[in-house]
Amino acid sequence: MSLLISRRSLIVGAPALLAGCDQVARNSTARAILFKGEDMHRGIQRALMDRDALAREFRPDQRSPIFRSNGTRDPGTPEYETLAAGKFADWRLNVGGLVARPLALALTDLAHLPNRAQITRHDCVEGWSAIAKWQGPTLGSVLKAAGLRDAARYIVFTCADLYGGRPYYESIDLIDAFHPQTILAWALNDRMLPIANGAPCRLRVERQLGYKHAKYLMRVDAVASLAGIGKGRGGYWEDNVDYDWYAGI
Repeated sequence: MSLLISRRSLIVGAPALLAGCDQVARNSTARAILFKGEDMHRGIQRALMDRDALAREFRPDQRSPIFRSNGTRDPGTPEYETLAAGKFADWRLNVGGLVARPLALALTDLAHLPNRAQITRHDCVEGWSAIAKWQGPTLGSVLKAAGLRDAARYIVFTCADLYGGRPYYESIDLIDAFHPQTILAWALNDRMLPIANGAPCRLRVERQLGYKHAKYLMRVDAVASLAGIGKGRGGYWEDNVDYDWYAGI
């Protein structure tokens, strides 16, 4: 019997496969096993790769003609609309939590910090990818300016878009936070970041899947634990759809 699955048989059998996945997702024991697999994935990837190993970067002519938007395309809240109407002149990125010097950074502050530009591929969990140029200061340089306290272990991002009436949120650990390609991007393809792609500022954490790249950033907080963040898994999709917290690629 062939072990290969044809495209036609996969399509025909997809409902059953999805039903099976849904049953597994609802089983607490199976979910615990899957989450242990996530921890193993993170451990293996970190063991095999240098923590500063770079995601591939591309030439300018290799950029995709369009970088599609995904998820929220406009937060649409009165507060965000006011900021957008003023071209985000009054927007501030608040950096706090377990830091010695809380910050409130304007777009001009981000632009005047040492910036990094990189052309990388965005890989979405939905199966599409696109190559684009991003520019902004490294997250590590911002955290150093704020002065992380010794107890800090994770960095949590709070956004302007609302899901279920609450701000979208994501998190990464300090290894990814201080990776040289992890930046607070305010520019896309040499232009100010469009609203559909996360204006005025979004996270780029290039060695992880797209849902980790939080858009519409409003707060960056250093925390000791993810236990008090959302339902405890550190991100909206992780808490509500059981996505992996560590989405390394």
